[in-house]
Amino acid sequence: MIRLSKLSDYAVVVLNRLASQAGQVMSSSELAAQTGLSEPTVCKVLKILSKGGMIVSARGASGGYRMERSPFEITVRELITALEGPIAVTACLEANSKDCSLSQQCQMRGRWNKVNTVIMQALEEMPIADLFPPGIPANRPAMEARQHG
Repeated sequence: MIRLSKLSDYAVVVLNRLASQAGQVMSSSELAAQTGLSEPTVCKVLKILSKGGMIVSARGASGGYRMERSPFEITVRELITALEGPIAVTACLEANSKDCSLSQQCQMRGRWNKVNTVIMQALEEMPIADLFPPGIPANRPAMEARQHG
């Protein structure tokens, strides 16, 4: 079964909240209170999203986090890769996989590549905005105007 961790799900919740604020800075404690997630979890998610270039942090007394890019520009593949690591349907598709003792004589080796490619392509074509509830996409023009203006 292909399953993402709860942290990926929490990241979508945090990004949804940040996107709904149309570029305004929010603290980790505000995000925790508004999402219902624990502050340590929110801090962990924010650190990963910031490292992945999806959000930026602002230091100082009125510091916090804000969306760096529109949720229409961030792909689901980018989000999953930042939180879960490289996407691979089976262990033998992972770049540094040495987990399988049968890899040298396995007749299935390489057969999963097509499935993996199709999944990665679908995730690459889907923006995270598609994961948000209705209403968030209405912020698209405001965020784009801020980024281009």
